[in-house]
Amino acid sequence: MLDSFTSSVWWAIAAVIVAYTVRWCFDPIHSIPTVGSSPLPILSYIGGRRFMKYSRQILQEGYAKYHGSVFKVALPDEWAFVVSGPELVDQIRRWREDELSLAEVGNERFQLRHTVGFKATYDRYHIGMLKNELTRNIRAICPDLLDESAVTIPEYIPQSTEWTKINVITAVKKIVARVSSRVFVGLPACRNSEYIEYAISFAADIRHDGQLFRMFPSFMKPLIAILFSQSRKTLKRCVPIVKPTIDKRKAMMATSTCDSQGDRPNDLLQWILNIAVPGEETDLDIAARLMGINSASIFTSSTTVTIALFTLAQNPEFVETLRAEIDSVIEENGWTKTALDRMWKLDSFLKELLRDSFLLTSMSRRTLKDITLRDGTTIPRGVLVMAATDATHHDDAVFEDASALDPFRFARMRETDGEAHKHQLAHTTVDFLAFGHGRQACPGRFFVAGVLKAVLSYMLVHYDVKLSDEPWTPSYRGLDIIPPLGDLMFRKREI
Repeated sequence: MLDSFTSSVWWAIAAVIVAYTVRWCFDPIHSIPTVGSSPLPILSYIGGRRFMKYSRQILQEGYAKYHGSVFKVALPDEWAFVVSGPELVDQIRRWREDELSLAEVGNERFQLRHTVGFKATYDRYHIGMLKNELTRNIRAICPDLLDESAVTIPEYIPQSTEWTKINVITAVKKIVARVSSRVFVGLPACRNSEYIEYAISFAADIRHDGQLFRMFPSFMKPLIAILFSQSRKTLKRCVPIVKPTIDKRKAMMATSTCDSQGDRPNDLLQWILNIAVPGEETDLDIAARLMGINSASIFTSSTTVTIALFTLAQNPEFVETLRAEIDSVIEENGWTKTALDRMWKLDSFLKELLRDSFLLTSMSRRTLKDITLRDGTTIPRGVLVMAATDATHHDDAVFEDASALDPFRFARMRETDGEAHKHQLAHTTVDFLAFGHGRQACPGRFFVAGVLKAVLSYMLVHYDVKLSDEPWTPSYRGLDIIPPLGDLMFRKREI
């Protein structure tokens, strides 16, 4: 009888193996070529670990072999399907959110339901504010960006006539958080040191929590969030800091003298309150929306400014050209939005940095239904799709001498008749994908461009910079760039 039972067990195991093998063989994803890994079970997990170290090379190999089509790469926890070529990029950007979802990617990566909470995850009106209210008000808020840059930067980078060693990423995170928060929460809250520390911490915490929560099944995540979520703890600590400002705004909104939006402060917090107060959201919900936007702004802007400063220190010949332009437009226009708009070379320099070494992929989407690409390839429901950004940016057929860092490449392009607006930093195309492309391109990119130019123009005018240690070269862990972590030397510029 024991032999019969043992035989039945082995037959059951064999049936499971056969069923799995048949399902694996007929899975449509296996008709899509694999790069950098074996498509076989278990071996693909080894490929995922390899991708963490050699991601840039693997994506470049796939782009070279399958340009104009799609290939897949093994990430540590799933397959990613990478498209390239203008036709497929254009097709990806045209699909609706209920077919290819950007929100779903963010929800999964940062486990938003368990970090920022249910309301900020599924009622994302604050994201729409970046594209609408924030973008429409860029000219109105630019004086605040410039003023806060002038006040904040000397606090973290002393204007000494002697060379001073500064850990750049640490200082720049605080500078960017303060300058951005001037527009997000206004004065005096943006200068509250505790609020700035929590904003910076949350940007790191939410990424840490996302990685942690993905290790557990869904039914365990609420408990894990209660016990171990650093971002939830940071949010709760932040609430007492912003509560006085929130209470003051609510009281002001309740008075008869402030019954129209034109009488209210013109910042992100107020735009959120205009919806949150009638919706009876809690202070924690409001703080979650603020911190969520803060985290994206701090990560993108601080990394870009840090890379820019290291690039200037390593290429001092760029500095004089940039300074000559900035000094000229400031003399003519003062520290204004018009002046920032006329800094074509600075705009080009920043755009070139994003082209040369920032994102390996962009336009990440989760398929919510089976989709068929123009080349006939079917990508099944539930998988991750993205565009080969870095490989596109380094294609000589797209950009002349694409492997070279040419800081004024885009400024020259703008000099052609009819091209003045097409090659600005925040402008996206099927070939420039640092901010994504299409309806779901980064909604805050015009604001980010303003922050970057306000901060860097001030630094170029008021500081000299040089290397302290070894030069920086771009490196990546998986899909994420590792920003420069070292020091630079700063001193007050002699004018």
